[in-house]
Amino acid sequence: MQTKQILKWPLIIGIVVVLNLFFLYAVKVVYPTPEYTNFCEEKPIVKDINNQDECLTEGGQWVEDNYRLKPPVSQVINEELVVTEPNGYCNQRFTCSQEYQTAREDYERNVFIALIIFGVISVVIGFATMGKEVISVAMSLGGVLSFIIASVRYWQYASDWLHLGILGLGLAVLIYLGIKKFTDN
Repeated sequence: MQTKQILKWPLIIGIVVVLNLFFLYAVKVVYPTPEYTNFCEEKPIVKDINNQDECLTEGGQWVEDNYRLKPPVSQVINEELVVTEPNGYCNQRFTCSQEYQTAREDYERNVFIALIIFGVISVVIGFATMGKEVISVAMSLGGVLSFIIASVRYWQYASDWLHLGILGLGLAVLIYLGIKKFTDN
């Protein structure tokens, strides 16, 4: 009897871990992650851009930088050699990086929603199977872990109000379930 009681916890932990791995891989298979290379072309040779106008034309962002030591730039203008000191540099991947970041943020929001839905389903199954102790505890803990994983993944993109809403909603649901299922009637 004692051995059976001890073996419940490794089984519960195993179910919790595999359940959440299943959720993560299901999302990955159905909804692939945006790849940086789909937004920013890999160029073996990068054009050296040393002025703001050309940088903006190429879709970059000119960064004023008076602190970096850059070598003087030599150009031939009207058959005359002109040497200038650059006062900044061109972030040539600015536009494509912004597009990638936007796609990544949308992706993380959608994954957050999917993991929250999976977590809710797991918690509901956990409470619906109250007579099956191992399954009930494992599914409930798996759902709570899914909430945690979803929140951690999306936390950096969410606003403070959304942080507050996520935490408040999670707390309210857990308190409600605790009262509903564990209060003597």
